[in-house]
Amino acid sequence: MRVGSFAAGAVALVLLLTWIAFRGMSAELDDWKHASTVLEKIETARNMIDRNVLSARTGILRNYDPIVREIGLVRSSVERLRSDTVGDAEIGDAVGALQEALVRDERLIEEFKSRNALLQNSLAYFVVLNQNLEGQSQSQGQSRDFAGQIGRLAAAMLRLTLDTTPGSAAHVDAQLDVLLITSIATGNVVAAQPLLEHGRMLRDQLPATDALLRDLLSSPASGHMEAVQRLIEERAAAAGAAASMFRYMLYIISVLLVCMLVYLGAQLQARARALRFRADFEHAIAAISTRFLSSGSADPTSHVERALSELAACIGADRAYFVDGRMAGDYQWSRNGVDPAPGWPERMRRLAAAFERGDNGTIHVPAIRRSARATTRARTGREIDRGPGDAIDQMADAGLHAWVGVPSPDAESPGGILGFDALRPGPMTRWHDYGLFRMAFDTISAAVERDWLTREKERLEAGLQQARRMETVGALASGVAHNFNNIVGAILGYTEMARERVPPDGRLAENLDEIRLAAERALALVDQILTFGRRGISQRKLTRVRDLVDETASMLAASLPPRIELRVRDSSGDTRIPADPARLQQVLMNLAANAAQAMDGEGVIDIAIAAIETGDAVRLGSDELGPGRYATLRVTDGGRGMDTATQERIFEPFFTTRSDGNGLGLATAREIVREHGGAISVRSAPGEGTTFEVWLPYAIPESRPKESAPGRQLPVTSLRGEGETVLILDGDGQRLLRLEEIVAALGYEPVGVTRAEEAARSLGRPGSEFVAVLICEPRSSAFDVSALLRREAPALPIILATTSAADIHPPALAAAGIREIVHSPVTPAELARALSFCRKSQETAAG
Repeated sequence: MRVGSFAAGAVALVLLLTWIAFRGMSAELDDWKHASTVLEKIETARNMIDRNVLSARTGILRNYDPIVREIGLVRSSVERLRSDTVGDAEIGDAVGALQEALVRDERLIEEFKSRNALLQNSLAYFVVLNQNLEGQSQSQGQSRDFAGQIGRLAAAMLRLTLDTTPGSAAHVDAQLDVLLITSIATGNVVAAQPLLEHGRMLRDQLPATDALLRDLLSSPASGHMEAVQRLIEERAAAAGAAASMFRYMLYIISVLLVCMLVYLGAQLQARARALRFRADFEHAIAAISTRFLSSGSADPTSHVERALSELAACIGADRAYFVDGRMAGDYQWSRNGVDPAPGWPERMRRLAAAFERGDNGTIHVPAIRRSARATTRARTGREIDRGPGDAIDQMADAGLHAWVGVPSPDAESPGGILGFDALRPGPMTRWHDYGLFRMAFDTISAAVERDWLTREKERLEAGLQQARRMETVGALASGVAHNFNNIVGAILGYTEMARERVPPDGRLAENLDEIRLAAERALALVDQILTFGRRGISQRKLTRVRDLVDETASMLAASLPPRIELRVRDSSGDTRIPADPARLQQVLMNLAANAAQAMDGEGVIDIAIAAIETGDAVRLGSDELGPGRYATLRVTDGGRGMDTATQERIFEPFFTTRSDGNGLGLATAREIVREHGGAISVRSAPGEGTTFEVWLPYAIPESRPKESAPGRQLPVTSLRGEGETVLILDGDGQRLLRLEEIVAALGYEPVGVTRAEEAARSLGRPGSEFVAVLICEPRSSAFDVSALLRREAPALPIILATTSAADIHPPALAAAGIREIVHSPVTPAELARALSFCRKSQETAAG
């Protein structure tokens, strides 16, 4: 009964599809045939219009109603054609062009009707007048010349009605002129005047009407109709071909559907068996999960191995293994006598990368056979392929007949895999529902990860305590650094002022120099602490790597011990990087200083510059760089070197191996390199020296002239003023007094104020002449103060004292009228250079 119903349904489906094939695809073809019929009606109506127009021109047709009817028929037919082809843009455009041409023809027909009516009327009058005048001339016995001229004019006009060429028109003009002269000579001017008027009118109307008729008969509508007809024929032919094709396709599909139904019916029983097997497999996974949950925090090794054996038994695998790349777990199970070769799970984890994953994230290789290419490679010893084919050949060499792998879907755990090896043909090759293995992978991975997370939690808690201590120390150090910076700045300022007032070779001068050096070292330490904690946006520009290294080397030559030799090797060419040169110079200075200290002040520091382009990701220390182009700076020394433990902590803030170090140099260097999108690494061994390698992304810009190197700064003593007046604005009274003393010590006359309004009034007083204005205000209000002062003295240079200018853009400074920036707290040397620059700019403007 079931077979009979199934067969009846299949026959009904075939009959239904066959009926659709022969009946469902003819509507479009009928539409195009109907459009072609409408187009034929338009053509017939146009032909009738042309015939009627010609009849009206010859005088046969006196009534224009047939023309009007045909025009109405053309209009309605065009509208019907447009509605029939509305779904086809190309035919719609062609029909639109046809409709425009027909509208033009209608305008020409209307004009023709008006002209032809006037023409026929004038022609009738001309004939009557001609006959009357000729009869009168004969009855009254007038001159034969006059009567003959009337006849010749009639003949010329008759010729013009048949031939409206310029020659016929000129002949009529000549006859009209002769008749006019003859009528004057014979005294018949009054009688001939109406004939002459109608003759001239006919002479004008006949050529114009025929020209209009020629335009009408040469209408572009015929070409547009041919184009529409061609497109309709193409669409009809395509629709007919499509109808035939779809009839055959639907018939074939019907047959295929019947075959598919038969096949699906045969698979129902196999599917039922598969569902029973799936239920058993899910039950096994549930049992494994229950054991993992009940095991608590015990070592999961035995439970994982048992789970692998149960899963392998379900599909007839001979080996099973689970590897987690993140947690470094490696669990294996194998049937007796089929132990894997050493390193086999790791090898399969690498081979899995050559295969594409299925929809459920699994990889199934049902049959593994050694390929001909593998035989050729074994014979010749040459590598042929590194894709899936090569991986299958390696599996075949290991004796595998089938393989199932479940790679980790988590990007944080690369390389994790659950694998099953079949060393003999068996049920594993007939099993297809591998999506369950993703569930098995997740179950085992969760159990292993739970154990790993427990141990990781303990490690992170210890690290968190250390991080909290470091955070507290860092916050305390940053707060102390800001206050200490002001104190040291005051010490340095007063020391330099005192140094200017003592003899240069005395004991007191030496003591002041030592105080100044100690204060500068303290400022450098504070600056390193603040720089390490700052996260400002540096000003980048395209910088040539070799120029950056050469400039840094010139500074190092003056600061390194005399027995340190600095060597620079360059293979980078014209490599340029988007960088903040000052901050990258700080990186090189720190690395070179560390290298000199590691060699105890004697040896060679080698700086190698190169340009590298890589297509793979590169790991440098704890950072990873993607594929791209990089400029590399390698700083190598032959010093004491470091052990592994020291290398792991060398970039930590405040970690140092020297008693006089502060532990911020390398930490700051790494932060600067990271800000530039690069990475830094260290390679060292005790007694073998140390190599620091810096990678920075680079670009090769168009060639441009090199920027001139900045000149060497002049000493403070050569930058003293000559009594010029300097206006100082600082809301802090104590700091204002110290700034006035510094400015006075530099040879200038200070005028200090604490409010912006007082500064503006000082600038506005008659006769006040200032060489510059020094603003020591918070950056949030400094630009407003600058704008206020510029209204009083637009050309006066303004100097801004700020703790950091890293995130101030040069265009903003220029717009505010700020010429120079000095570091706060202000030092005499930096202020002297800024004032000297302002004084020179004033002198240049005055000259």
